[in-house]
Amino acid sequence: MADAKVIPFDDDRSRGSRGAGSRRRGGPAESAPAGDVQPLPVRGAAAQDPAPGPDESPEPRSAVGDGGDRDEGLERRLAAGLSFLRRRLTGDYEVDDFGYDAELTDQVLMSLLRPVYEKYFRVEVKGVENIPAEGGALIVANHSGTLPLDGLMMQVAVHDHHPADRHLRLLAADLVFVLPVVNELARKLGHTLACAEDAERLLAQGELVGVMPEGFKGIGKPFGERYKLQRFGRGGFVSTALRQGAPIVPCSIVGAEEIYPMIGNSKTLARLLGFPYFPLTPTFPWLGPLGAVPLPTKWTIQFGEPIPTDGYAPEAAEDPVLMFNLTDQVREQIQHTLYKLLVQRRSVFF
Repeated sequence: MADAKVIPFDDDRSRGSRGAGSRRRGGPAESAPAGDVQPLPVRGAAAQDPAPGPDESPEPRSAVGDGGDRDEGLERRLAAGLSFLRRRLTGDYEVDDFGYDAELTDQVLMSLLRPVYEKYFRVEVKGVENIPAEGGALIVANHSGTLPLDGLMMQVAVHDHHPADRHLRLLAADLVFVLPVVNELARKLGHTLACAEDAERLLAQGELVGVMPEGFKGIGKPFGERYKLQRFGRGGFVSTALRQGAPIVPCSIVGAEEIYPMIGNSKTLARLLGFPYFPLTPTFPWLGPLGAVPLPTKWTIQFGEPIPTDGYAPEAAEDPVLMFNLTDQVREQIQHTLYKLLVQRRSVFF
């Protein structure tokens, strides 16, 4: 594998033009038999509800009705599933210019992530109403956990809890897009490369964009430095938000730091594999594949009040002092909320 490199979020280099909009992936797109003897019509109440005999008990109607409803619901789900499968096999579905597949994400990928979110990590979401109901916005969060599960859980939190049913488009390092299988899944989920060009295009289209400015410094830090924010780069995400006039929503995630307590880093293995780090935890690699199972910690994700950027002049995006101040404001707000959530937390696991 080639050495992993992180494209700076500030990097405004053009990576080739893409068409706007979405594109389509291929693809084309009785009466009951009469009985021999017909019963005579019955008048009165007996026609509605015949009295049961002495050895008979009345049949509960609700049970029959509920069974019919269940059968109809099962038939509808089966028909929907077959229709979905037909569209996937024939290519009769749409993806946008970044590879985002809304149907696959909603019906399959989110359904796979949801049990991990609800049952395993038992994520509690706060402040989701601070995310704008429409228009472009930039969600900036802390990054931790050795593997980037925090980004996926944040994506489920927005998808399942935002009243406007918004979808979060995450910006990821280029390592994600060179790994087999992971690359395709990330594109289908709506992720794209963490560069200014892609971020600005998504914000201009009114999308909700998520970024974790700590990058590998945050996700690969030792367990002893948990919940201590690393450097937020050079403020590229602030510059992007200023250019588009998009609000910045700080997000604090507690619980991810403990899923893989990183007690060491094998730099030799990391260099051989082309990874930015190779984690050593109390269970990995000593227990083999079992050691890759994350610990079932209890998570809290809190979205803070948005910081507006539409009141600045167009040239403000090139002002290094302003970018530094806004970057520091976002970072301090996330760090303060992390400390507050840690004080309120009863236990790592409950």
